[in-house]
Amino acid sequence: MQVYGIDVIIRITTHFIFIYLAFWSLKSLRLDMLFKPQNTTQIRMAIALLSIGMGYLASTFFLELMVLGKNMFSVGF
Repeated sequence: MQVYGIDVIIRITTHFIFIYLAFWSLKSLRLDMLFKPQNTTQIRMAIALLSIGMGYLASTFFLELMVLGKNMFSVGF
């Protein structure tokens, strides 16, 4: 039961870390040039949604690589 709890904490933590990294990287792209100047709320919402999507995908990829590596070394070659 404890192992499952630790696994959930690791998953949530990696999701938040990768979402933050995606948000941090999207802020440097000047995506506001794609929108009209008066739509700042829409720009913020688009960046937030893009960062959630990209962060979730990157985190899921990273976690899947960890699981595959763990399975490869626990089973053997």
